[in-house]
Amino acid sequence: MDHSALIRPLRSTMVAAFLTLGLTGCGNAQAGAAQAEAVDTMAQDWETQPPLWVPKPILIARATPPAPAISDSATDSTESDSTRSLTDTTRPMDTVRIDPPKAPSRSDSGKVPTPKARKQRFNISPADSARWPVPLPPPLPGSLLPEHRIVAFYGNPLSKRMGVLGELQADTMLARLERTATEWAAADSGQKVLPALHLIATVAQGYPGPARKYRLQMPDSIIERVANWAETRGWVLILDIQPGLSSVEAELPYLIPFLKRPYVHLALDPEFAMKDGHLPGRDWMGNMDASEVNHAVDVLARIVDEQQLPPKMLVVHRFTYNMLKNASRIKRDPRVQVVIDMDGYGSPGSKMGAYRWFVVRHPVQYTGFKLFFKNDKPMLKPQEVLELYPKPMYIQYQ
Repeated sequence: MDHSALIRPLRSTMVAAFLTLGLTGCGNAQAGAAQAEAVDTMAQDWETQPPLWVPKPILIARATPPAPAISDSATDSTESDSTRSLTDTTRPMDTVRIDPPKAPSRSDSGKVPTPKARKQRFNISPADSARWPVPLPPPLPGSLLPEHRIVAFYGNPLSKRMGVLGELQADTMLARLERTATEWAAADSGQKVLPALHLIATVAQGYPGPARKYRLQMPDSIIERVANWAETRGWVLILDIQPGLSSVEAELPYLIPFLKRPYVHLALDPEFAMKDGHLPGRDWMGNMDASEVNHAVDVLARIVDEQQLPPKMLVVHRFTYNMLKNASRIKRDPRVQVVIDMDGYGSPGSKMGAYRWFVVRHPVQYTGFKLFFKNDKPMLKPQEVLELYPKPMYIQYQ
């Protein structure tokens, strides 16, 4: 007998009762008390009706070589790429006039000055770079990566201390995310950028809870609220699992109804996957093995097949070696696009070093990079992150 119809309302009731006990969240920060707000569920019945969502990325056209003027009356174009935001790529190319090339200037000695080579701030060794790109089959139709770069805001609407997603009022946060995604589109013109909301759906906490799993599952009303923000804008929703003393296998079934939607994807946080009786927020960080990640890959692949969806994205956080064990054994399934996200805050040098040592040296598929509005000093700009090789295709802000 399927008891899910009884379990889900009971779970939502239990969550509402324990929300005042506080959340742990990323970085072991104790969240302030919050009360869940009742919201209406979405009208779309995803079990019986076809999905209607389509992505609406931000695109700034890449500069094109100037074309010869058709006539003397041709109008010059003065619009710059940095101010042109397009979602329709059918706009005709502007006509511009070509000026004759100028001869290189010479110094008093008669020699042509040699331009200075631009210094790369964050290089990786030849041995590391030789591991990339990872050999993969062509992406399946509808794959988000690498056609899009995903720019996400992370957190939980019940906590102001777990990330920008909950720190700001919804309208302010959503507008800021769109501006931030546009900055990335301008920094890498020609690359589609798709905004995303990265919701911690299973939150590690210091209180054991009725199941003594030291994790709090968000009620459906909270997930639906954030899902509605993403769906109505053509954006992406990523549901994050911090298992606490539970497991990926035990937590995934609660999220499957949402993962059946084409715009909903999954993330795993090994930092809060506690082992050997250690507790989140009190003991040293947890870890995950490739077998746990592979279980998630199998579940997502099955959902893609059963629901006839485009490939799912699976984000796995990492900022130490031991957080993700046996990474080389993570499955490469064309139905699931795995992103290893460089988590952790610090100085630019320390973050780049962590990216090189814990992500680049252990290639899986795609890479991500996390930025902290408050804890990174200073926070890297998009142009600086794009100096990395390989360029991260997933960017997360906390």
